[in-house]
Amino acid sequence: MARTVAIGAQDYEKIIRTNSFYIDKTSFIKDWWNSNDDVTLITRPRRFGKTITMSMLNYFFSKQYAGRSDLFEGLDIWKDEKLRSLQGTYPVIFMTFAGVKGKTYEDAVAGIKKQIVKLFSSHPYLLDYDGFNENEKKSLVNISEEMKDVDAEYSLNLLSTLLEKYHGKKVLIFLDEYDTPLQEAYIQGYWDEMTAFIRTMFNNTFKTNPSMERAIMTGITRVSKESIFSDLNNLEVVTTTSEKYETDFGFTESEVFAALDEQGYTDEDKKGVKRWYDGFTLGRCTDIYNPWSITHFIDKGKFDTYWANTSGNGLVGHLISNGTPDIKMDFEKLLKGECVEAAIDEQIVFNQLDSNEDAVWSLLLASGYLKCEKIIQEIPEDTAIYRLVLTNFEVKKMFEKMIRGWFAKDKSLNEFVKAMFKGDLRSMNQYMNRVALNTFSYFDAGKKPSDESEPEKFYHGFVLGLLVDNAKNYVLKSNRESGFGRYDVVLEPKNKYDIAVIIEFKVYDNEYDKENDLTDTAANALAQIEEKQYAADLLAQGIPEEKILKYGFAFQGKKCLIK
Repeated sequence: MARTVAIGAQDYEKIIRTNSFYIDKTSFIKDWWNSNDDVTLITRPRRFGKTITMSMLNYFFSKQYAGRSDLFEGLDIWKDEKLRSLQGTYPVIFMTFAGVKGKTYEDAVAGIKKQIVKLFSSHPYLLDYDGFNENEKKSLVNISEEMKDVDAEYSLNLLSTLLEKYHGKKVLIFLDEYDTPLQEAYIQGYWDEMTAFIRTMFNNTFKTNPSMERAIMTGITRVSKESIFSDLNNLEVVTTTSEKYETDFGFTESEVFAALDEQGYTDEDKKGVKRWYDGFTLGRCTDIYNPWSITHFIDKGKFDTYWANTSGNGLVGHLISNGTPDIKMDFEKLLKGECVEAAIDEQIVFNQLDSNEDAVWSLLLASGYLKCEKIIQEIPEDTAIYRLVLTNFEVKKMFEKMIRGWFAKDKSLNEFVKAMFKGDLRSMNQYMNRVALNTFSYFDAGKKPSDESEPEKFYHGFVLGLLVDNAKNYVLKSNRESGFGRYDVVLEPKNKYDIAVIIEFKVYDNEYDKENDLTDTAANALAQIEEKQYAADLLAQGIPEEKILKYGFAFQGKKCLIK
């Protein structure tokens, strides 16, 4: 009988107790325990089973759940008698930073303090224990949402000490979504303050903590060692390129297809699932699927951007919309199904994301939006060069939706595109100079762009919009070259009876003796279309000459003229 899919369920006990749909990942307990690693950091994309895995660890090891063999009987871990004897034998600290977000540093730290207070409140018996010294009792009483930052930074060390004294055994520490407050700090602009707080907290918790037995942290990114892990020399880092635990998070293809069989789906459904959701790679293991998308498809029976529609895309949108023209050019390639090449460093330096394009690609790879198609160069002393593509069809749809959202902010853009297909030059020039350039203010090449950056900023945003909004009826072709020196655009209709469009962009050059003003520049742009016979391919496909519209765009700072 097919099990019920509990959408959004992240509590391991509830899933097992209700016999809800679950793919057995309990072998991770054995793999991790037998590794004997002191502190383990595991990075995986959003909604990849990190939280339910940490919940599973808590229910397995915590003394609070001693005797709950019912939660593991029949599963892989219960086959190992040695590991079975560890169930319910350790004091456990289980904490999550998943909800820690704030527009300011103070708000974010207040959120962490709330989590700390909640954690201490789950051990009320400590307040009545007589085995603590006066300093420990005083520190315990001082734990509150109004505590000083320094007390919050030391709090998990304190709780470890108290739990060891009470239980007579060192503690296991499980911290889920450790990097959520750090990503938020980068977006909101309080990176330095937050990293200083987290660095001290992690040093107290995972380094100078004699009461800790072992620990696991999970997150989306591997934040650079210099940022927060500089004091931790006992850290085992497992990223998406590591072979360790490569099948313990996410669903393998055999697991997905077995689940589809259980729920009565057909072979045709499997093909659709593979097209939409396959594509993640962990270590050497390809054909990994995101659990969130798979469980939603099984439950609803329809294809949609389930993973891509969840919260957590804010950082990605920020990086692309504020990225350089080169990043936007590369996204144009990715959306066409092409690849980009980039130097990948798995240690994400967030404060370099605004100035280092490779750091952006590294984060997008770690976050699951891109996958490595091929490693072009991998030399130990150099950063690896990866060939990257969009992970799968679902991710492609997500980026298309994101770009449409940016353009939806100004409906006048749609009017501009309508005028372009009608050949209405007067309206096009009005929209361009009155409204359209302002539309692309969020396609920024920097926080304070110069006038000279406006043409490139407009162009690359404009092309992304054309590519996404007209994909059903047109194939967009571009003669790319970096630096905005040469770039024509051809919108080739899929129906040869529709309008075709050719655009050439040029920047006014006052040192060019044949250009006295923007009118000359626009005329030169049109002349280039004719001289280089950009319409030849369209004509060869049977598109009539009168159906081919040709435009020369001339820019001078924020001024634009279209002919």
